[in-house]
Amino acid sequence: MKKKDNSYDIEKITAEYRPLVTFKVKKSIGAHTPEWEDIVNEIMLNAIEKIKSGQFKGDSSVGTFIYTITRRRIVDYIRRKKKIAVKYLPDSDPFPDPHEQIEDKERAELLAKKLEELKPKYKTILYLYYYKDLSRKEVAKRLGISPRNVSERVHYAQKLLRKLMKK
Repeated sequence: MKKKDNSYDIEKITAEYRPLVTFKVKKSIGAHTPEWEDIVNEIMLNAIEKIKSGQFKGDSSVGTFIYTITRRRIVDYIRRKKKIAVKYLPDSDPFPDPHEQIEDKERAELLAKKLEELKPKYKTILYLYYYKDLSRKEVAKRLGISPRNVSERVHYAQKLLRKLMKK
């Protein structure tokens, strides 16, 4: 690779190592990634600039030097992509307010008491529909009524509960 005057044949280096860099980049970040060509160009340009400026001292082979630049650039790309992905993750919910938890518990206890005040036909409908998570058709089949009647009873039971909760 060296010329007689201690400089390097850049065209020969590019011709020999560009396909290897391309293969490594495509394999590491995926050929489906649109940026792979830009990364290959950056790597080759960076390597050529370092060779021309004398930063490459010849302690290792040109191939090892270019491979090291390639590996580091791929790692940088992957880290940057992960940072971007993490940046756009939704924030986690803050810790629940203890007052809200107590209010929710009290509301649930009050609702349970008010449910006991309902007629059995409304309790049964709400139990099957919400607690057992049955569809309106399944509730209708179990109780021997029409699905429309199930809808009406659920709606009326909810209305009664709202009224009882306001008292």
